[in-house]
Amino acid sequence: MRMLNFDIQSHRPLREIVYEELRNLILTGKIKPGTRMMEIELAEDMGVSRTPIREAIRKLEKEGLVVIEPRKGAYASEVSIKDMEDILEVRANLEGLAAYYAAERMTEAEKTVLAETSEKFKQAVIEGNMADMITTDTKFHHLIVESSRNNHLIHMVEQLQELVLRFRYIYYKDFKRAEEMIPEHKRIYEEIANGNGANARFEAFNHIDKLKDMIMEDGHFK
Repeated sequence: MRMLNFDIQSHRPLREIVYEELRNLILTGKIKPGTRMMEIELAEDMGVSRTPIREAIRKLEKEGLVVIEPRKGAYASEVSIKDMEDILEVRANLEGLAAYYAAERMTEAEKTVLAETSEKFKQAVIEGNMADMITTDTKFHHLIVESSRNNHLIHMVEQLQELVLRFRYIYYKDFKRAEEMIPEHKRIYEEIANGNGANARFEAFNHIDKLKDMIMEDGHFK
């Protein structure tokens, strides 16, 4: 864990900086599910007092990222199969809808960026670079959702995609799934580029539904 840079972010309340830092550490898997959140240790590691740590932990509990057990302390919440299934069911339908609208509304410049991002993801898989895989996959889906031009849809998907960050750092350890995603991304891009909304919706839904099936079959989570 790193000390916070207050010079850069000094215009923001300390409690917000600490909260966002801890939230990011949990979402990206740097604080693993089940890890005890020790206020004293976290405060020392981040170079702050215990008060903003305590406030951040309480806020994270409301988001379901932390569990506070009486007389035991706070822990990063576990990731269950049911959690993953529920999130991916919703995400598959919402991102399918986003792809449908993206096929109608995405500009030529955006299509070019989407194609480039798909290729960068492929290269990351070839190189076995997990960090780049996560970055480019996240960008690929973000571009499609943004191109739906539907603000309410964008907001709902963004909330789900943040939660999915916790899962990405686990399932990308299985490179077989990452390799399968290369042609899936290509099909989604092609249907959007060709303006085939119904097909784009099907391919985007199927892409995420396959991930849900893999997790259910392999039992990746507790």
